[in-house]
Amino acid sequence: MDRRGFLIGMPLALAGCTGQPAWAPDDVIERAIYRDPGPKHLTLYTMRNVRSDGGEHSALLINASQRVIFDPAGAWKQDQMPERNDVLFGASPRMEDYYVSFHARITYYVVGRKVPVAPEVAERALNLALVAGPVGQANCARYTSRIVRQLPGFEGVRQTWWPGALDEDFGRLPGVETTEYRENDDDDKRVAARQINATLRAEE
Repeated sequence: MDRRGFLIGMPLALAGCTGQPAWAPDDVIERAIYRDPGPKHLTLYTMRNVRSDGGEHSALLINASQRVIFDPAGAWKQDQMPERNDVLFGASPRMEDYYVSFHARITYYVVGRKVPVAPEVAERALNLALVAGPVGQANCARYTSRIVRQLPGFEGVRQTWWPGALDEDFGRLPGVETTEYRENDDDDKRVAARQINATLRAEE
């Protein structure tokens, strides 16, 4: 969220910095796991307000020994990517596309910053994400920046509450590949959620 919106909500955020726990069963996780044999990378996703350009949410795709999305205090709920405390499993390229599409709409666009990393760096990011949550509202950039700052090569990333600041730091990393995603969907995310979930059920 931008600074003005954050300051308004700050007392509530500080009153309960821990989010609601979620813990999918082992067998559900095992069925969902997606492994990518290609080069390892991290992709920071930042959801930005079209009108103000302020960053309002941060999430981190981690392509390690398996592909997951660390989505702290995220709103995307569906049946294909089981969750354990803000880590979404089964982040195949197809599901990654759906995740981005869910967030991109008439009032918000999504910035993706992809950074290549060594396998051991990706694996450390995965392990840190697995123990980071659950995350309370308004803490997405705080927890995401805390993870990446512990990784070799990311020491220059600031610890921050602001998704926009984290996005800017990622934009300065060596080898970063930046992509913007824009859609004209209804502002109500529930509309996109229903459409995506219907498509997913039809593909089963």
